[in-house]
Order: sequence, then structure tokens, then C-alpha cells
Amino acid sequence: MLVLFFHIAGLYLLLNAEFLAAIQVILYAGAILVLFLFVIMLLNLREELRIERFIGMWRWGLSIALGMLLVILLSLRAFVIGEEGGYTIDAIKKETHTVALGRALYTEYLFPFEVVSLILLVAIIGAIVLAKKRQ
Repeated sequence: MLVLFFHIAGLYLLLNAEFLAAIQVILYAGAILVLFLFVIMLLNLREELRIERFIGMWRWGLSIALGMLLVILLSLRAFVIGEEGGYTIDAIKKETHTVALGRALYTEYLFPFEVVSLILLVAIIGAIVLAKKRQ
């Protein structure tokens, strides 16, 4: 997973988006990966390894995987390249990547940004309530 996060940061660098590459390394490779490691360490995997409830269901797994592959192939046939946006390479070179990202985020996508912040706030409150010790 760490290699994947650095790979995505490299792709951002190839797209001349240095700010997004730095955020990718700091936020995802740093913070999110550490959170995943803590969750994996807190899991009790010994009990799950003893349970053999999904061993005989390989036919179902294969049929679901083939169905998903069919859906992906059919959706790729209908793929259409859209119009170019207002942010061309020359427009982004005039202003920095951070200014262009902030302008798009806080003007065109303000409502989805606020909805995501509310969802994260609810998740934080839920995590606090679940982690709180019962008295």
C-alpha cells in the first residue's frame, strides 16, 4: 500500500502537480497508512483464521468476479472523452497549482466540500462515542 501511495504521488509529479504529490505523501503515505496499521494490529485475527465458513464458496466468488469483469468491459465500451475544462496548462502556469485548486474547490465545488466535511464530523463524533468507555 505504501508503494501504491508513492506511485500515485509520482503520477501527480508527472502531471506537474507538485502540491498534490506532496499532500499525497504527507497525508496518505504518512497518516492514513499509520491508521491502517493500528487497525490491523488491534484486530484479533487468530479467531478469524480458525473459522472456515467461506472455504467452499469459490464458485460464487468466481461467478461474481466474472460478472464484475463483464460490467467493467461493457462500461468501457460506452466511455466517451468529455470536453476540456477551463483550466488549461497555460492558465494553471499563470497562477500556481494551489491557487487553482483552492479556487475550484471553494467556488465550483463548495457544496460537496461542505457535505464531506459534515460526514467526516459525524464519523469523528461516532468514533468518539464508540471508543468512550461505558460507565
